[in-house]
Amino acid sequence: MNGIDWIQTIVWIGLVLLLGVVEIFTLDFIFIMLAAGAAGGLIAALLGAPWWLSAIISAVLALVLLSLVRPRLLLMLGRGADPHRTNIEGLIGLPGTVAVAFTSSAPGQVRLANGETWSARFAIGTTDRTPPLGTPVVVESIEGSTAVVRLAERATK
Repeated sequence: MNGIDWIQTIVWIGLVLLLGVVEIFTLDFIFIMLAAGAAGGLIAALLGAPWWLSAIISAVLALVLLSLVRPRLLLMLGRGADPHRTNIEGLIGLPGTVAVAFTSSAPGQVRLANGETWSARFAIGTTDRTPPLGTPVVVESIEGSTAVVRLAERATK
């Protein structure tokens, strides 16, 4: 190996290390794919390829990894995610009952299936706006600290 080959090798090693460190801080699997491409360039350089061929090999390998491996890796990692909705998203579609009667001038309150009691108003388009206590409702959305509800569909017997 002559002096230029050593410089090329050191540059490739530095690039692999730098991209690996950046990946540690970003954790989005982009920089690790680029580091693997740079490792491909390093291997090509160690096998005696000229710098331009090493760069082409590095770029092609990185693009292949970014387009084929990264999406599958993200998909595989996403499979173990918690499928349960939380916070406000977890309240949407939750059943409940009328706990404090609705009046024409004031909203009421509903007790949700999770045990929480929320101030509530009916969604636009609801015909019966003053249902009796215990009427089943379903949360459509949350606006601030108010649950927007609709009457639950009653199962036909």
